[in-house]
Amino acid sequence: MEPRSGWTPDRNFWVELASYVFAAGALWLILHIHLLSAVLAGMVVYQLVHVLGPRLQLRISSERARLVAVALLSAVIVALMTALIFGVITFFRSDAGHLEHINGRMMEAVEQARSQLPMWVTDRLPADGEDIHQAVTGFLKDHTQEMSLVGKEALNAMVHIIVGLVLGALVALSSIRPVHHMQPLAAALTRRVTLFGDAFRRIVFAQVKISAINTLFTAIFLVGILPLFDIHLPLRKTMIVVTFVVGLLPVVGNLISNTFIVVLGLSVSLYVAISALIFLIVIHKLEYFLNARIVGTQIQSRAWELLLAMIVLEAAFGLPGLIAAPIYYGYLKSELAEKRLV
Repeated sequence: MEPRSGWTPDRNFWVELASYVFAAGALWLILHIHLLSAVLAGMVVYQLVHVLGPRLQLRISSERARLVAVALLSAVIVALMTALIFGVITFFRSDAGHLEHINGRMMEAVEQARSQLPMWVTDRLPADGEDIHQAVTGFLKDHTQEMSLVGKEALNAMVHIIVGLVLGALVALSSIRPVHHMQPLAAALTRRVTLFGDAFRRIVFAQVKISAINTLFTAIFLVGILPLFDIHLPLRKTMIVVTFVVGLLPVVGNLISNTFIVVLGLSVSLYVAISALIFLIVIHKLEYFLNARIVGTQIQSRAWELLLAMIVLEAAFGLPGLIAAPIYYGYLKSELAEKRLV
């Protein structure tokens, strides 16, 4: 009896396929049950420990001492990250960042901008700040249940972040002593997690650099250049913080912060708004070359590829999908590149 011709899947193929199925299911489940904040927080701590840990281990001889050093490093990172989170919360709860204060200043900005806008635009705007206040109040009354749900989800996200920070530290500690022999499926799953961690590190750390550079240029413009011409926009400190936070979102983050800055410019004069818009366009055009070098060299992706991934995942999972899209896409390209498919 002659053997059948053709390719027959071996055991390694089924192991690899099972690992891909588990990885795809885990990535979908993270977004579906709203665990993205915990995963991102844990990955931040894990990657920071693995970046800084080897430098400590080079200076310490015994294995137990290295474990203690890494444990202390993990505790410091978790403490700093937690302090940063509560620092941002404290800022927005203070007078400078309080929602009512921001709302009042934005109303003043819109009212002042009315005198600078064309008639065909002002005809479609509320008559005055009182109309804006009534519209916002009516919206909040009509959506009381949804707003309470948002507050509850924000609290859950905060708890998830803190738990994720601790879990990331624990996983980083457990990986100090790697297992030298693993079963095939465990080894394949470890490879999937490693590639995802690499994609996370490359995308997130690159985006932090981009956001920091964008925030620096924005701060120079708001507190350095404009005051030279005796122009003082409202909410400058708040806008600097907002620029960094939303700048962590690729592509859309700059659009959000720029829109706010132009609106604030309209509160002073139409010419200030136009000047702000021109400055931001020029700066971002210059940043595109830098961004392309930072992100492009990390995942070899063009802007339209990331934007398409963000649109698809945002349509499927909302804001969490928008945040996860660059990381998921970077991981996908890593898997395809490893198989030499792209």
